[in-house]
Amino acid sequence: MDQFKTQFTTRNLNLLIILSFGLITFAGCTKKDSDGSPADGKATGEINLAIWTNFISPDIAQKFTAQTGIKLNISNYSSNEDLLAKVQVGGSGIDVAVPSDYMVDIMAKQGLLLDLQKSQIPNFSALSAEVLRQNYDPDNKYSVPYSWSTSGIAVNRELYKGKIESWNDVLENEQLKGKISLLDDVREATGLALKHFGYSLNTTNEKELKAAKEYLFKVKKNVKVFQSDAVDLLTNKEVVVAQVYSSDALKAWARTDGKIEYILPKEGSSKAIDNMVILKNSKNPEAAHKLINFLLSEEANIVFVRTMFGGPVLKSTRDKLEPKIKDNTALFPSESAMKKLEAIVDLGEKSALYDDLWVAVKTTN
Repeated sequence: MDQFKTQFTTRNLNLLIILSFGLITFAGCTKKDSDGSPADGKATGEINLAIWTNFISPDIAQKFTAQTGIKLNISNYSSNEDLLAKVQVGGSGIDVAVPSDYMVDIMAKQGLLLDLQKSQIPNFSALSAEVLRQNYDPDNKYSVPYSWSTSGIAVNRELYKGKIESWNDVLENEQLKGKISLLDDVREATGLALKHFGYSLNTTNEKELKAAKEYLFKVKKNVKVFQSDAVDLLTNKEVVVAQVYSSDALKAWARTDGKIEYILPKEGSSKAIDNMVILKNSKNPEAAHKLINFLLSEEANIVFVRTMFGGPVLKSTRDKLEPKIKDNTALFPSESAMKKLEAIVDLGEKSALYDDLWVAVKTTN
């Protein structure tokens, strides 16, 4: 009996060794995707993405889950300040967010962002040099570009055919009274007023800010609503003219078969780069890096530009777009038009000047 027990134990031990070796060999030969993750095996867990409304293609979101096995939960915010407030209170559960340029700077200074591991983002090398190394994150330590855009005027040409070259043609036009929406964003709405006087979007001069506040008080009676997502407002004909981001203007243009025209005001406006960042308290930073790398793939960037109409961030994307998009000046403004645009920057403690102004504008009848 003891001899049989010994032989049985030895045979099973040898079998376990053989099986273990086979499993190790099989695992080492597993096919991998372009981002280095197993193509057949699925990752576990989930990830929470906070992003602007209508700023990620549902098909691409589903493909990420299908390819990686990681469940993607998506939430939205209406302004950079809204995102910051959610993160500051803690317990937001956000893993990846998509703040605009100046907000990356603010969040980094407040210690809210995780240092990115570029080795886990191989598609970083495909990014265009034009969107990298910006003043808000010179070494791209915390952020990776997702899209770029401008802000300007969208008008439904089915409802209004008059000349529009500047905000003066809109905000002081009796025909458009009560038919206008402005962005529910302190820096964008105030920036409109500052540009009206030829001032910088980033001024901290109190006299200039006072003039902007008085202008907003003056024209507020003509504004129907402050709302950041104006696509439905335009397409449902709830407003005739809206202050919008170029991506939203183009979504409305596509939905209405070209009835929405996008205009960059002659006095100038803002330009912005939206960026992907990982929150410092992310519970799944590995999956967060996978999501960022996935969204930087050529396929994802092309689909994004075709469906969400954001400016492409990869070197190769524009050349692969169809002419009606590639040659669209609303998405790709002329060089002379771009020179009149200004990036919004973090003003530190001076930001309180804008906050106070905005509270007064929003709460005063």
